[in-house]
Amino acid sequence: MSKKKHMHSQPRRQELGAKSWNGTSSRTQAGDILEQIVAARRRALERAKQMTPAHKWEERAAVAPPVRDFAAALTRDGLNIIAELKKASPSRGLLRAAYNPAALAASLEGASACALSVLTEPEFFQGSLEELQAVRAVSGLPVLRKDFLFDPYQLFEARGAGADAFLLIAAILSREELRRLITLGKQLGMAALVEVHTGEELERALAAGAEIIGVNNRDLKTFEVDVETSLRLIEAIPESCVAVSESGLRSHAELMQLRAAGFDAFLIGEFLMQAVEPGVALRQLLAGEKG
Repeated sequence: MSKKKHMHSQPRRQELGAKSWNGTSSRTQAGDILEQIVAARRRALERAKQMTPAHKWEERAAVAPPVRDFAAALTRDGLNIIAELKKASPSRGLLRAAYNPAALAASLEGASACALSVLTEPEFFQGSLEELQAVRAVSGLPVLRKDFLFDPYQLFEARGAGADAFLLIAAILSREELRRLITLGKQLGMAALVEVHTGEELERALAAGAEIIGVNNRDLKTFEVDVETSLRLIEAIPESCVAVSESGLRSHAELMQLRAAGFDAFLIGEFLMQAVEPGVALRQLLAGEKG
């Protein structure tokens, strides 16, 4: 059974800024950014495996704090916000110079976030596993590891660092890779948020057994943002799945429209990280107040 149909609305787009993360311009370079990030993560993974053998992370995962229920947090009655903590992004550059993940986590939890997402990719987003550990230590909310994950080693890293859930990006994974990582996540007690941007990616995610689907309104090849992407794909997401709309969400009206269309939760990062006081910004967003 598909989600309820939505009222048509005009697409809202945001163009990639004139400068990409490395200071160069052009849409061509932006189109290669996902490939660049994944290549960088593969190189970093090989170094990580040499520094910390897999069995060390497996041992840490076995004694990690009990897993918090990510899916349950996303399906409370109300506007469920996964507040994302990240210092920088390839499309926007530095988002927050004074970046204190633990303090931000406490503020966002106090402002009624339902869960937290922590960007752990170091080269393009300036994140780290240590930041995830710091957030998990001060917050009682479920914590998602947001990264470019493709290897079982990375899931043991996530659980060993205290993550309760992890992101899988359908654009970089085959159906069998998705299935293998979703299954391993379940064995470790973690939930997989499987991110899609197209109908084909959604079909692949569902065939792989995804139970939490995130629709990314940002095209990772061009970095254009179009909230209409969520409204187009929601009808094909089964009622049995938890549906999350991600990226480009900046208003209470958008959240209400997407909730009416069938979304259970919303992942919001840049809007909060660019606010002077992210906790205040989240309260205002939930209440429909002007900042």
